[in-house]
Amino acid sequence: MKRFLSNGLVLAGILSVPVAVTNTEVPAAAAEYKNDPRLASLHKFFQHCPIQSLSAEFLRVADRHNLDWRLLPSISVVESGGGRAAPNNNLFGWDGGRAIFTSVRAGIHDVATRLETSKLYRDKDVDGILETYNPNASYRLIVKSVMKRISPAPE
Repeated sequence: MKRFLSNGLVLAGILSVPVAVTNTEVPAAAAEYKNDPRLASLHKFFQHCPIQSLSAEFLRVADRHNLDWRLLPSISVVESGGGRAAPNNNLFGWDGGRAIFTSVRAGIHDVATRLETSKLYRDKDVDGILETYNPNASYRLIVKSVMKRISPAPE
């Protein structure tokens, strides 16, 4: 998949079909995070993305796996345009885009689990995770700039 950088914005999969997210993939996480200000930030950030309904799920997974809540949403935008181009439910370009997940939600959970527990990623800060995820120095800068668009600080 080609990525284009224009004025600091990464566009991925512009000509691809969006990922379908069904209501069965959106459990009670939304109620759990109803009053969390991060939910409003993510919901607004994903306003034109097919995965907007999974905003609360991203929060749940980040909290459960001790990740910066902005990390996975940012990687999903860089890698798949926020679900616009996610073959095999792979929002994150995991395994060079070859990973296959049974659902978008399953992919979110699996990648978060791996970032927390894999010896390649565990105990690393955001920079360390991103350096391992994609060693290209510009990749780290791009993802971190997207994270700042979601929220300037982790809260």
